[in-house]
Amino acid sequence: MGFLEKLFGKPTQKENETMSNVKVAIIYYSSTGTNYKMAKWAEEGAKAQGAEVKLVKIPELAPQAAIDSNPAWKAHVEETKDVPEVTLDDLEWADAFIFSVPTRFGNIPGQVKQFLDTTGGLWFNGKLVNKVASAMSSAQNAHGGQEATILALYTTMHHWGTIVASPGYSDPVTFTSGGNPYGTSVTVDQDGNMKEDVEEAVKYQAKRTIDIASRIKRGNE
Repeated sequence: MGFLEKLFGKPTQKENETMSNVKVAIIYYSSTGTNYKMAKWAEEGAKAQGAEVKLVKIPELAPQAAIDSNPAWKAHVEETKDVPEVTLDDLEWADAFIFSVPTRFGNIPGQVKQFLDTTGGLWFNGKLVNKVASAMSSAQNAHGGQEATILALYTTMHHWGTIVASPGYSDPVTFTSGGNPYGTSVTVDQDGNMKEDVEEAVKYQAKRTIDIASRIKRGNE
């Protein structure tokens, strides 16, 4: 019996069917592409579990002049112009959310905060209670605020009444990808290259998020 089977037990046919009914919104903000790439890996991981997935981006608020001044930023905006922007309907639709956002001085980007601040109506009406959330982040150095950014995002999730599904140390992949128990995080050099190999950790985090969401759905049936 493997590590995960010992921890969670081997999934039954009913559990597998429930996982395939989980609806996941993968919500990202990315200026030059790192968190977009992580979101795409999460999308692959979620689809591998049979979940219904929406990949959506948080709208850009920076002025065009700022975007144009950075070739990588400008190129990424153009590359992802067809990715739909997140709406409140996506949050209400989903059973689970996976966020991928960069750190800004140890906190979430202003673009992300602006979107979260529009969720008051859903919060007031209890529309986000008992949904499941997990988060990932990136920065340009190993202690650049990745953990603080994820925890700052989780603060909002707690106010929503959403259940946080951090990966913890529930699988050895956490250790091989940097050891962050709050959510997968990565260091990116000046050229945009990831210094750690986090693809499998991202896919595992998606799997764990779906597993927890499916357990909640079963409990509500």
